[in-house]
Amino acid sequence: MALVAGYLVLSLPFSIVTIIRPHAVGPRLFLIILDTVFLTLATSSAAAAAAIVYLAHNGNQDSNWLAICNQFGDFCQEISGAVVASFVAVILLALLIVISAVALRNH
Repeated sequence: MALVAGYLVLSLPFSIVTIIRPHAVGPRLFLIILDTVFLTLATSSAAAAAAIVYLAHNGNQDSNWLAICNQFGDFCQEISGAVVASFVAVILLALLIVISAVALRNH
């Protein structure tokens, strides 16, 4: 998720160009494509974190991994909240991409 946040900060100059030149389609299309790529990255990182949280809560008997949430309850609550926040961020980013695509289509 840090890569996505870094990308959003680094994409600000392109966003400023699209604000200054509202009829420039190239930078807007470039931003939508990169936004979609980083949405995919954010979704995959949130899914990977969810898989690790599942292992922390339930363990895996086949590979002899024990559930650690029995010993570290506060930690598991915090990482579960972080996974939920990651998926909320993915949904918000997807909504922003859709709004941006609709705005590009209307121009």
